[in-house]
Amino acid sequence: MKRIVIINGPNLNLLGEREPEIYGSQTLEELNREIEEYAEGKDLKLEFYQSNHEGEIIDLLHRFRKDCDAFILNPGAYTHYSYAIRDAVAAVSPPVVEVHLSDIRSREEFRKISVIEPVAAKQFSGEGTGSYLKAIDFILSL
Repeated sequence: MKRIVIINGPNLNLLGEREPEIYGSQTLEELNREIEEYAEGKDLKLEFYQSNHEGEIIDLLHRFRKDCDAFILNPGAYTHYSYAIRDAVAAVSPPVVEVHLSDIRSREEFRKISVIEPVAAKQFSGEGTGSYLKAIDFILSL
């Protein structure tokens, strides 16, 4: 059984309320439920975390670096400037798949660059929940 730790970053706790024209009306709880349903029967154990704090995201990567098979990380706005999270992703041995609900390359200029992507195993962006589901499939293919 593969253990995947899913970490959602800042403001993802406000899904369903925050800019629904960009992020949709689905709440984080609904997103997590959809991911769990997709994973049923795939011999996976999923654990979900959300934090608005950079250091806590780093601590989660560190804490599970020896106790999971992979991470799925939506770093939120930290995607574009957190070298600290980038360095944590580079430092852990399980693969980290970066995901985004929206297409970061079709948004504001500052969102088009991910400092995480060069050290992530893969990035999926712009497919809503599908970004997470593709990340699961990618992890299963490793």
